[in-house]
Amino acid sequence: MLPSSTVENYLKAIFLGQSQLTGAQRLLPMGQLALSLGVAPGTATTMVKALAESGLVEYEPYNGVRLSGAGSRLAALVLRRHRLIELFLVQVLGMRWDEVHDDAEQLEHVVSERLIERIDEVLGHPEVDPHGDPIPSREGEVVWRALDSLLTCPLHTPVTVMRVTDQDAAFLRFLEKHDLKPGQSIEVEARDEVSDSVSLKGKTDQRITIGMRAASKLLVEVR
Repeated sequence: MLPSSTVENYLKAIFLGQSQLTGAQRLLPMGQLALSLGVAPGTATTMVKALAESGLVEYEPYNGVRLSGAGSRLAALVLRRHRLIELFLVQVLGMRWDEVHDDAEQLEHVVSERLIERIDEVLGHPEVDPHGDPIPSREGEVVWRALDSLLTCPLHTPVTVMRVTDQDAAFLRFLEKHDLKPGQSIEVEARDEVSDSVSLKGKTDQRITIGMRAASKLLVEVR
């Protein structure tokens, strides 16, 4: 099977889904894959079977799917293109970090590897994209840093926002408005499950309250 935009989108979605599996989970459920791609479960199953026949994934009916070695490398290279393009659009073309995802989704399938390597060189071989997501190497290797979220980091301790796991444009604009972009220093002052709130202290002692679901999407590192 020759790589196509559809194949690459499936491999990328499986790669990202696998990265979020926890505990003893080995396979990405088909329903979860279909939901992430916005397709019917039957459509996802048909495509996954074709990917399995090509040796790009391992598929177990009624259980789920995971990438093979070849599929994982190809997916990582698609992610590399996507994340380098996003960073290029922000740093070189001056686009906002909340508006580059859709353009990168289109461009990741058409740019040449030569152009991607030139972009990588111009940007100084960056390790993360504008949202803090790790950029795979040209060999398809990804360095995943162990990070806490705002739900698990220690209270009353300075932490630095390192990564945002949700690229919804409205959510990114909300984070920018409240100085919660990667690189910002904050402290968690309190968490209250009853009121679904996380109280933060930002720069210049600015107080911010966000919901627990939003807090789970901000990954941080203790300074």
